Amino acid sequence: MSVFKTEKSPYYQYDFQLGGVRYNGSTKRTSLKEARAEEQRLKDEAKEEQDREKQLFQGPLTVQAAIGRYWTEVGQKHSGSADTLRDLKRLQAKLGPSTLLSDINDATIAELVAWRAEHTYKHKKTMKDGSPAPKIANATVNRTTTDILQKLFSRAKRTWKHNFPDEPCWKDHMLPEPAERVRELDAHEAEALDDAVRDDYADWFEYARTAATRLDETLIRWSNVHWHANRIETIGKGGHPVRTPITESLREILERCRGKHPEFVFTYVAKVTRKDKKTGQEWVKGKRYPITYEGAKTQWKRLRGRAKVKNFRLHDLRHDVGTKVLRETGNLKIAQKLLNHRDIKTTAKYAHVFDDDLRDALERVAKSQKKSQKKKKKAA
Repeated sequence: MSVFKTEKSPYYQYDFQLGGVRYNGSTKRTSLKEARAEEQRLKDEAKEEQDREKQLFQGPLTVQAAIGRYWTEVGQKHSGSADTLRDLKRLQAKLGPSTLLSDINDATIAELVAWRAEHTYKHKKTMKDGSPAPKIANATVNRTTTDILQKLFSRAKRTWKHNFPDEPCWKDHMLPEPAERVRELDAHEAEALDDAVRDDYADWFEYARTAATRLDETLIRWSNVHWHANRIETIGKGGHPVRTPITESLREILERCRGKHPEFVFTYVAKVTRKDKKTGQEWVKGKRYPITYEGAKTQWKRLRGRAKVKNFRLHDLRHDVGTKVLRETGNLKIAQKLLNHRDIKTTAKYAHVFDDDLRDALERVAKSQKKSQKKKKKAA
């Protein structure tokens, strides 16, 4: 058995390989006997999963086989894996598990998009005020149907070596989306959010507002913090490295978090004692636990409601910092590096901040012209 303890955790850890795949993590057990039993259970579970996958992948590439393999290899590693799983299950139910991927064509996708576009917000028929529930946005339709299916096909071609002579023309099925807005907090909104944030989430929220990283990149471990190199290193979108310089403000945040948890930087205090029936994990009232992706999203919604800030997403915190940095420096390349954009065209949407400079310049020219005209009149 390969269970062991580390100084960072009171639980026994497991680390084993099965079928060329490595499995590791926490057993969530403090007893050696219970830890060994949990590791064996995990091994048995992994073997069953691998056996199912082998049987599934031996035959033709069906929707069920493709989705199962995509989830195992890619989907479950997404920061928003719960959303990915929900989207995949929806597609499988609509397309049919036994449908061959090679039989999916443009007509199939057109029908799928039309079906998805009729869905309403949170599947509601009416809102609280009695008005009809709005249809989901085109961006949601694209992301949860065409986009994810295209990624599945790409994986099947590139990694699983399948060919699709009748593959859909994906761009023809993308619904039009409005240009992504760049929302900036005004001073009143920023103050309202600061006043409304829960105390145990305050350090995480300040970090998110300061570092300009994506949500999953804010949930850092101490192993990501390189004090001597003066930077924080994580893996971001597309598996690309994200390097955030430790400024004086970020250092103060990190220092406040020291000693609260051996592994994770940002934690929260459990408000009640409870136990997850599926995983057996326990939360004890008053103890600290790592802030999770879903937990952060939930707290953000509550925070925004308490602060009464409208039309502002958690992701807009990045936009807010990016806009302010660009306005302060006037340098698009600096903003690009800050936001970790591979293509400066993505950063260019922040260029609207230069409108203020242009407006000021035009105003100065106008005033200068007026002065010149007055001088000429006096001279005459």
